[in-house]
Amino acid sequence: MYLRALLLWLLLMVLAIANGGFREALLTPRLGAPAAHVVSTLLLCLLIAVTSYTTIPWLAPPTPSAALALGTLWLVLTLAFEFGFGHYVVHKPWSELLADYNLLAGRVWILVPVTVFLAPLLAARTRDLL
Repeated sequence: MYLRALLLWLLLMVLAIANGGFREALLTPRLGAPAAHVVSTLLLCLLIAVTSYTTIPWLAPPTPSAALALGTLWLVLTLAFEFGFGHYVVHKPWSELLADYNLLAGRVWILVPVTVFLAPLLAARTRDLL
């Protein structure tokens, strides 16, 4: 189950990177950066939810705790990638990386880690697998 979850997380990262490219190439020039951020974040949450919903039978978590464990794995990998890649490869300062989590500034990125964490459990429950 965990190897499959890792493979699906890699697919989610490909979708996230493609979503970022879509945001920069099409959304930002048309909507401006603040609105593009919101639309892109919501789109990525939808992609994560749909991917989880369609693949949860393949993951087959046997219990709600196993589904939450999958979500925890995805969350840890996502945050490690986001902050590790963002800081050490792209050389963004920590303050810039953390700014995406500032709801008071209109940044709604926090929805992505929340979605990543809850998606396996909600998908399994929605599909009546748990």
